[in-house]
Amino acid sequence: MAAAGQRSAIVAGALEAGAGKKGLEAALKAAGGNPIVHAPGTTQDSRVPAERLVSVARGTEPVEVDVAGGIVRLQPVTVGQKTSVVEVFVPDSELGEGTARDWWILLGIALGLVLGSVIVVDRLARGAVGSVRNLVHAAMAVGGGDLGVRIQPSGPRELAEAGYAFNRMADRLVTSRTSERELVADLSHRLRTPLTVLRLDAEALDPDDTQIMDLTAQEVDRRRGIRRIRQAIVTLEGEVDQLINTTRAAVAAQVADAPEEGLCDAAEVVRDRMVFWSALAGDQNRQYRVVGAQLRIPVPVARTELAAALDAILGNVFRYTPQGTAFEVGISRRDGWVALRVDDAGPGIDDPEKALQRGQSEQGSTGLGLDIARRAAQAAGGSVSLARAAMGGASVVMLLADAEAPPKQASRFGLVGRMARERDPARRKWPHQRTDEE
Repeated sequence: MAAAGQRSAIVAGALEAGAGKKGLEAALKAAGGNPIVHAPGTTQDSRVPAERLVSVARGTEPVEVDVAGGIVRLQPVTVGQKTSVVEVFVPDSELGEGTARDWWILLGIALGLVLGSVIVVDRLARGAVGSVRNLVHAAMAVGGGDLGVRIQPSGPRELAEAGYAFNRMADRLVTSRTSERELVADLSHRLRTPLTVLRLDAEALDPDDTQIMDLTAQEVDRRRGIRRIRQAIVTLEGEVDQLINTTRAAVAAQVADAPEEGLCDAAEVVRDRMVFWSALAGDQNRQYRVVGAQLRIPVPVARTELAAALDAILGNVFRYTPQGTAFEVGISRRDGWVALRVDDAGPGIDDPEKALQRGQSEQGSTGLGLDIARRAAQAAGGSVSLARAAMGGASVVMLLADAEAPPKQASRFGLVGRMARERDPARRKWPHQRTDEE
């Protein structure tokens, strides 16, 4: 159709220029395609009806008319007061030339778009399905008791948000379970206080020996009752110890799975645990003193582990020294080491090496107290030592690595000796002593 417009324009230009017969024939020859010029008022040899040709001659714009076998382009040309019409026929063969190739190209593009869409949708769906599958597996693992499972949020925004929410939920579950176990351990420690008092009171009773034949029946029954009380106390203490050890082992396993939580302030742990033990110290009229727990002293030990170790050492002081025996808890740091010391004024330990062995005790207990402290110290790169305290009794020293400074020396004796020299017996005061007036 563009070529037909060009041929019409060539002939129309010759007409408008006033070309004669020879000039018009030359223009028709140059245009090619056998255009026809209808002089004003003539309609012969036209492919369109005469009335349509007349109506076009009255206008000024080209007109395209569908006819049998193609399309006719009619262009009016006005010269003076007369209008001629230039007719150019375009057959269907020219109109459809090359369209088959174009249709195949369009079809190929359409197929390519459909195939690309399928691939993109498949990849997106595969990512979404993978994210959902990971979320389902993690949820089933948590339901099975594995609270350490976490997922990497991926996929669409909604699934990624669900993944982050799942991780937060799992963290809350771990925190809640750890808090519950720590609460059980704390409650168990609180049970130790009345148990210790009850055991001391039971030991103050008469002997429970019933083999003497000259006892009255009432005396025999009374002594048997004393024996049952003592046996019940021993059994209850064993159950409490088992509960504490089991609970702390579970908490320690969680701490091992989360190394970022294995750091605590040793001074804060000392202050916190002494709040608990001070109540029992007041009941037993024990003088005590806390030294060096004012400043922050970080150590690479989980808080629960260090608290359990300190409780084990202090529990031995209350259990194996007479009521009214004074004790001291001190903490200091030097050359990359932190020393946590517990001294008492009791009878001391005859065989320190045996006391540090797991399950060994000179007092008939489980022998796990000092072993708990030893394992906690070794986990922090340190150790536990036993010596004679300046107060006259036992001195238990836990040596821990300083979390803020690498150790400069492997020996602990300089630090322990320095702590002993810093204690001034002449200036020692016991502000927590219970007097008779109180």
